[in-house]
Amino acid sequence: MFYDKLDGKGVKCRLCPHECVIADGKSGICLARANSGGVLYSLSYGEVVSVNLDPIEKKPLYHFYPGSRILSVGSLGCNFKCGFCQNWEISQNAPGSVPARDAGPEELLETARKHGSIGIAYTYNEPLINYEWVKECSQVFRKNGLKNVLVTNGYINGKPLEELLPFIDAANIDVKSFDAKFYEKMCRARLKPVLETVKTFVSAGKHVEITDLLIPDENTGKKEIEALVNWIASLSPDIPLHFSRYFPSYKSEIPATEIRELVEAYETAKEKLHYVYIGNIMEKKYNQTLCPECKSAVVGRNGHGAVVKGIKDGKCAKCGKYIAGVWWQGKSRIS
Repeated sequence: MFYDKLDGKGVKCRLCPHECVIADGKSGICLARANSGGVLYSLSYGEVVSVNLDPIEKKPLYHFYPGSRILSVGSLGCNFKCGFCQNWEISQNAPGSVPARDAGPEELLETARKHGSIGIAYTYNEPLINYEWVKECSQVFRKNGLKNVLVTNGYINGKPLEELLPFIDAANIDVKSFDAKFYEKMCRARLKPVLETVKTFVSAGKHVEITDLLIPDENTGKKEIEALVNWIASLSPDIPLHFSRYFPSYKSEIPATEIRELVEAYETAKEKLHYVYIGNIMEKKYNQTLCPECKSAVVGRNGHGAVVKGIKDGKCAKCGKYIAGVWWQGKSRIS
């Protein structure tokens, strides 16, 4: 889907903002979409390399059925080239270079039901480069009453996103920096399309949480954090923001983020946003959900475990303040 035929058996992919012009026999930047005889093919369609039953908090999604489990699947390739990638073994390898197995929507649906999953999360590598398979799976899961979650870098063009969006229930979108130069240097991509994706999700009323991996001296400046926070707040102060601790990985030897830098970003964000968290550290203080009004803990967390202890009918049980999110109510789901 989403490509133009060019002269000489070339094609132009229209799925993501790279809009790769691909010669016959070659693949795009993502490694997962290739031109064969003037026809663009998905090389990873139906192929998965990672399948796990994860806590929803691991995505991370803290305001979407906390304490639940979700079937999580990933494939190969990515349309970013981040030298600090923590899943580089799959994201920076092409389909066919790493052992994978076929997995159809019906099989995954059966697995999700068998293990009590609330649905499926498309995650680990960049799921949107495997667009056709994600769309097909999401339609099957939606038809059968289960949830679809995207964990994505948000690098997709408007038309394909518009066609997929009706089937998606929630997303965690990486906004890796609020500096366009960071995206060009570190990801070989552009910031603006990512921001447009976030705005599209929010405008459509989808549940959205944002993750920002803080890398020392690259995206930890106070002005940059303030700019990101102000932008999120302009969309809604109820959007949860996760600052995640970076550790050296793949090609990056930058030292791990200091806890101090994470806490400073947290304190800056709390001035404008109602729900801010710090990931990749074991500090309970920065992972519990507090009521924006009375500051009582309404969701407690320990690692990837969560206990809802102060939310009733979507409000703080103590003061009645609305708590943004999609919450359990007894044994039923609030949607």
